[in-house]
Amino acid sequence: MIRGMHAMFYSSEAAALRAFIRDKLGLPGTDVGDGWLIFDAPEADLGVHPTEPEGAASGTCDLSFYCDDIQQTVQELRARGVEFTQEVEDHGYGLVTFFQVPGGFKVQLYQPKYAK
Repeated sequence: MIRGMHAMFYSSEAAALRAFIRDKLGLPGTDVGDGWLIFDAPEADLGVHPTEPEGAASGTCDLSFYCDDIQQTVQELRARGVEFTQEVEDHGYGLVTFFQVPGGFKVQLYQPKYAK
């Protein structure tokens, strides 16, 4: 039976992104060889979104992080040097912002409004 999920980021700066996840986001990981870190994720959920004409193509995957208190989490991450690309906004399902990561892309952070 399925007991977990493995997610991946592809980055042009893989070593820097691994260090960012370890040092800035504080996720523990295991070095499986040559600095290749596999991170422990505390919990997960999975959503399925419909495609839209101007949206992501069918088959696209996306990864977000969520927290219990977005204002406190943003403050803590900024203190560690994480750069946020926008202020927190209400998106209905939760309070949302994005932060920049090595490799030139951004990742969503949100505080869900739905029960976890």
